[in-house]
Amino acid sequence: MAIKFLRPALAVAAAVLVLGAGLVAGTGTTADDAYAAGAPVTTAAPVTTTTPSAKAAPTKTVSPVGALFANGTHFCSASVVHSGAGDLVLTAAHCVKDGMSFAPDYHDGVAPLGMWTVTGTAVAAGWTSSADPDLDFAFLTVQQAGNPASLESLTGANVLGTNRGFDHATTLTGYPDTTDSPVVCNGTTTRFDTYQLRVACPGFPDGTSGGPWVTDGAVIGVIGGYQLGGDTPDVSYSAYFDDDIAKLYASVTG
Repeated sequence: MAIKFLRPALAVAAAVLVLGAGLVAGTGTTADDAYAAGAPVTTAAPVTTTTPSAKAAPTKTVSPVGALFANGTHFCSASVVHSGAGDLVLTAAHCVKDGMSFAPDYHDGVAPLGMWTVTGTAVAAGWTSSADPDLDFAFLTVQQAGNPASLESLTGANVLGTNRGFDHATTLTGYPDTTDSPVVCNGTTTRFDTYQLRVACPGFPDGTSGGPWVTDGAVIGVIGGYQLGGDTPDVSYSAYFDDDIAKLYASVTG
């Protein structure tokens, strides 16, 4: 079974907060396979053009979800989350490494808004010290040389959703290592453990880690947590977004 992304050695330049940590009790592959058996079918990618009128040219809709790159290759997924400065991206903590760039709305091998350099990272101290799966989330600040506009002003953003419970209809998006376009799935989340969410969505292999779980415009999870997101591409996990991520967000946004 594949995992979402093998955790690299962390080299985090930004200061980290000391946040709460918890333990996760896992299940075996048999339970995951049984859960995946009832998974919904992966949906097509969201519509990217709209036609306001018969005479108007189509208007491109830019997605706040994109791919993380290092050394010219995309390896994880991420998304723009609302902030005052408009420069904040959310991903999984196990995706954090040196030399990252973010390509919003990456598709068909094209980065329509170019590459945005990661200039700062923030992860919980509990992740740095012990890779606590309940703290597998990270915020990245980004900028693009020569561009005075904020990233959020160009892509829009999801708001951060915390303490919203475990059962939601949600949309997952991520970038498999082997493709240059995202996969998208609509699924229903359930509680896996005290601080873990689970969802059955087929087709989310290596590279999709950090991809957002979005409900009504709020991101309530990212692929990660238990087994770094799961040991099968058909079931994904996320750390539950509670006060720990809220405190980390506040440390970055002020």
